Amino acid sequence: MKRRDFIKTAVSAAALAPAMTFAERSAPAAVQKKTVLPRRRGFNLLNMFLPVGNAFKGSGNYDLGAFREEDFAIIKEWGFDFVRLPLCYWCWSSEDDWFRMDEKPLKQIDQAVEWGRQYGIHVNINFHRAPGYCVNPDPVIKLGSNLLTDEAPREAFCYQWAKFAERYRGIPSSQLSFDLLNEPPKRNRDGYIKVVRDAVKAIRDADPDRLVCADGFDYGSVPIGEFADIENFYQSARGYSPHVITHFRARWIPHLMNFPEEKLKWPIEHNGKFYDKNALAEMYEQNWGAWERGGGAVHGGEFGCHNQTPPQIANAWFRDILEVYKQRNWGWALWRLRGSFGVLDSERVGVKFENFGGAKLDRELLEILKQG
Repeated sequence: MKRRDFIKTAVSAAALAPAMTFAERSAPAAVQKKTVLPRRRGFNLLNMFLPVGNAFKGSGNYDLGAFREEDFAIIKEWGFDFVRLPLCYWCWSSEDDWFRMDEKPLKQIDQAVEWGRQYGIHVNINFHRAPGYCVNPDPVIKLGSNLLTDEAPREAFCYQWAKFAERYRGIPSSQLSFDLLNEPPKRNRDGYIKVVRDAVKAIRDADPDRLVCADGFDYGSVPIGEFADIENFYQSARGYSPHVITHFRARWIPHLMNFPEEKLKWPIEHNGKFYDKNALAEMYEQNWGAWERGGGAVHGGEFGCHNQTPPQIANAWFRDILEVYKQRNWGWALWRLRGSFGVLDSERVGVKFENFGGAKLDRELLEILKQG
């Protein structure tokens, strides 16, 4: 198919919604296509979060490279059944040619999908970085266009998702799903709606039965009610509230770098608001309750706590947010298996690590996750 012809055949125009209140925008449309979603729990695997060799200094130990069967075996051994693969399109493409898709890295994704099937672990493929899009300013990958406003990156985005759909056609949605785009920011809501609808159309033209996910608007904070008419579909929430706990002294959030550790605790009052388990429960009910009551499905695609948060505080927060997820019957994926937010090799100060096949296991956190 010619590149410029693709968008004409794979994309339909999305009707833009008139101005509505927050509640109206979050609530489902009149006709709700109900999706029943199993409560799958697991981890994000960041092996293709950035291209090998392009990780910028200070980015963290992303464990870049080919996916490893060992990780799937470990996740299965621990009793979990879900992995999310946050991918960077530069691993198989480039800014020079968005329509070129290199087979070598794609075969590494194939292998991850196959290991998921072998070990009974659902694989969720996510475009964390896409043509014209990255949620965070990135010193490695420079963006010269905007996926939410420009036709060219939207065309490439749909083209690439259609190729993934063709590639995995025949693998049941019980084993594989697509998470379209990571954490759309709180701007250009109509542009995001169009991107999602166009991508769903492109995917479903290639594979009508594929389970598709869209991250909630405002960095995964709230659902978009207009998506209620999409079948075999769910929305993904985030679990990083409050940031003063989950991103304490994270270098990419400068205003938290100098927050005094002696004031850090859970529950906590911060910026005039009190946070505890009840506050988390109320937040999710306010933001997601109407969507769920209308039949919409939700999964917590990312949650976690940076390694600078002391373990006694982090673990207290983990227990509370996992209890809230359990009460809502949400599945979840920890950000991440290994590294600064992980259960392996987090280097969190104060943890009594256990040797686990050469890795450092945070056993206390693992047991909390198992109960969640």
